[in-house]
Amino acid sequence: MDDFVKKDFKADSDSVFSKVVKAGKRTYFFDVKTTRQNEHYITITESKKIFEDNGGSHFEKHKIFLYKEDFEKFMDSFDEALQYIKENASEADAINNTADSKFTDVEFEDLDKE
Repeated sequence: MDDFVKKDFKADSDSVFSKVVKAGKRTYFFDVKTTRQNEHYITITESKKIFEDNGGSHFEKHKIFLYKEDFEKFMDSFDEALQYIKENASEADAINNTADSKFTDVEFEDLDKE
């Protein structure tokens, strides 16, 4: 999967692992860091490039800090939310999925053919 990049290095003084996920206009960073007491925690950062009217741009970032004592509760709730989505896919989701599958690849040379 080209959208996933795995890094195993110390980019920051406390970073021991990093994974980057590119998802459309957003990029997610999953970083494992260590505290001064050498305990691990995770930061999840969402980064999105915002284009300004004057032609400039900046990155809008949102960050979650997830500590060791909360890992299990977080994963349980995350899994439960994903399961809910899977079990309760809306009709709109179903329509969007079938609409996407109706498109076929067209070669440039095929455009002149009738």
